[in-house]
Amino acid sequence: MEEQNGLLTIEGTAAVLIYQNPENGYAVLRLETEDGLVTAVGCMPGISPGEDLVLKGKWIIHPSYGEQFKAEWAQRRMPVGSAAIFRYLATGSIKHIGPSKAKDIVDRFGDETLDIIENHPEKLAEIRGISEKKAREISTSFRRQVSLRRLMEFLSQYGIKPYVAIQLYHQLGDIAVDAVRDNPYILIEFGAEFFEADAMALEMGFEGDCPQRVEAAVMFELSHNLNNGHTFLPYSKLIAATNQLIEAGEDVAKEALEVLCETGHIVRCEVAGQDACYLYDIFDAELYTAKRISDMASNTAFSYENAENLINRVEREQGVTYSEGQRKAVALAASNPVLVLTGGPGTGKTTSVRAILALFDMLGLDTTLCAPTGRAAKRMSEVCNRDAATIHRLLGAMMGENGELTFEHGVDNPLETDAVIVDESSMIDINLMASLLRALKPGCRLVMVGDADQLPSVGPGNVFSDIIRSEVINTVRLTEIFRQAQESKIVRSAHMINSGTMPDLKNSNGDFFFLKRTDNQRAADTIISLCTERLPKNMGIPPSEIQVLSPTRRHELGTQNLNKLLQNALNPLTDGKKEKEYGDFLYREGDKVMQIRNNYDIMWKTLDGLHQGTGVFNGDVGVISAIDYQREIVTVEYDDKRVEYLYEQINELEPAYAMTVHKSQGSEYGAVILAAVDSAPQLQVRSVLYTAVTRAKKLLIIVGDDGVIARMVANDRRTRRYSGLRARLVMESQVV
Repeated sequence: MEEQNGLLTIEGTAAVLIYQNPENGYAVLRLETEDGLVTAVGCMPGISPGEDLVLKGKWIIHPSYGEQFKAEWAQRRMPVGSAAIFRYLATGSIKHIGPSKAKDIVDRFGDETLDIIENHPEKLAEIRGISEKKAREISTSFRRQVSLRRLMEFLSQYGIKPYVAIQLYHQLGDIAVDAVRDNPYILIEFGAEFFEADAMALEMGFEGDCPQRVEAAVMFELSHNLNNGHTFLPYSKLIAATNQLIEAGEDVAKEALEVLCETGHIVRCEVAGQDACYLYDIFDAELYTAKRISDMASNTAFSYENAENLINRVEREQGVTYSEGQRKAVALAASNPVLVLTGGPGTGKTTSVRAILALFDMLGLDTTLCAPTGRAAKRMSEVCNRDAATIHRLLGAMMGENGELTFEHGVDNPLETDAVIVDESSMIDINLMASLLRALKPGCRLVMVGDADQLPSVGPGNVFSDIIRSEVINTVRLTEIFRQAQESKIVRSAHMINSGTMPDLKNSNGDFFFLKRTDNQRAADTIISLCTERLPKNMGIPPSEIQVLSPTRRHELGTQNLNKLLQNALNPLTDGKKEKEYGDFLYREGDKVMQIRNNYDIMWKTLDGLHQGTGVFNGDVGVISAIDYQREIVTVEYDDKRVEYLYEQINELEPAYAMTVHKSQGSEYGAVILAAVDSAPQLQVRSVLYTAVTRAKKLLIIVGDDGVIARMVANDRRTRRYSGLRARLVMESQVV
């Protein structure tokens, strides 16, 4: 047993395959070595008994299964000699070949069997019971295993993750290796980071200013900045950013950008006073959104003169007297195909939505309710006493053959509904907005509801704000705080913050308390005490109904540190409780976790096991119910479903005892504890504080420095997002 670079090397033959995961290539097997049978684990996709292996890794002690050799690198050798080949084929790993056929084939072709299967499959038809068609299928099955193995071995030399290789092979098949040799940057499309593909390309001998590298860098800069909310980048900024990334020279970057524009990958145009560069899909989404909304707004076929009588009838049936703003919203909904309704907490948005829904019912309209997140949809369903879905589920989100997001409903298959009411519209990015609009049949009404003063969407664009500021759509802004809401200090404080006024922190009572802690350690201790002792015992609020928020991830009072402290306090390690380390967090059975990206393909089952479906969405919060070491699976139970995550998919989860204010968008919590902590300048702004305060439904406690709160209230600076939607809406309305 050799040791090199801290890794041991062992050799042997795969004797028994215990477990194999086709999605991530993880395998557990018994390896027959000179020293006897050992258990080996690691990424060895498509492994079959009979294969000779050279493994590099280290010995570990598994808490349940004892000593194992954990392979970090595997070299696989096909079996040599008739006996070894027979044992390999007899396992059934090759389609149409079992023990009997394996014997017939090896008896006929001997040591040349594998070469015959791969390169001369027509000769297999000489054997009784194997047709020409079956021979081709046998060869295809074998070559698939060989091709994936070769791809894995090729990419592993450059440190590319096995998961990327599997995704690449699923799409490109036997040509995958050649495709990567021609352009390593295609790996980015299959989950590799730009820097991983770049390091591989440079090591393979690609020049620093080669077209493949520069074009990939330009595309990376535009894609990366989608995460910063930009739908486009100005030409000069894109060129400068690309040059800073790879230092290939601005002239080279300009030439690459010109090529990408000619091939249609990037669109360059004048909009909002900018020389704008878009990824094609984003340009198309923004253009379509502007045109469709303008077309809807200009449709005059919806005028309804008897709206006042219907509103009076709704008031009587609902037992509510509407304010002037609410009556205006309902009247406009009756006579307009598209409407925006916005306002802060306590201004009656929910009552207005219920009124509009009742009005649509009276008009005989089939109305659909939806929201961007599962929690927002659930809340909407509860307050309206009507089913509501996430927008993604409503549209039938799925992953296409090439890994792109597609929807069942669109222009060619619109939703069979007469009206759609969308809550939490400030969270909708440009891609989702365009997809929703494409799914609305001609004549379908749209009502967008939300709080324009909250943080904008996590995804690209400034959709809700751009629509309002364009003044193309009828917009009702509710400003009157109703008497019942005025009794809430949370509501009053939210409106004070939004107007730039410091809330009253000294008179802490009712549903809002401020606990001044200028020492970070004392502040953290106070937050832990509130979650574990003070709120559960003194106010009867269980930890499951408490959500800790922080503006930042990093810092003693950031979510990363708070999650570790809260985990130790609320879910300490006990005998029999399994754990899985991933990144800088040790996930544990019983942990509160959150899905942090949309996954449209992952399977779920209802908790009773009677129903199943696909899709878990960004913001869904659940609890880890089980960790299976053998199957390498983490099971999470959400409100109404159970989901199994492969170890490779744990990067889709985050601990959720504490979460950033941005991640809390679209959700409400019974009790919120906000850490008022120094953070990056772009986080110490009014909109972050306002969004945090409005997440609290019954109780808000701010722990920290009142100086931080004062700075956030005074700072109304909004991070600029490059978006052309507002300008396009104005232009489209002028054309109409």
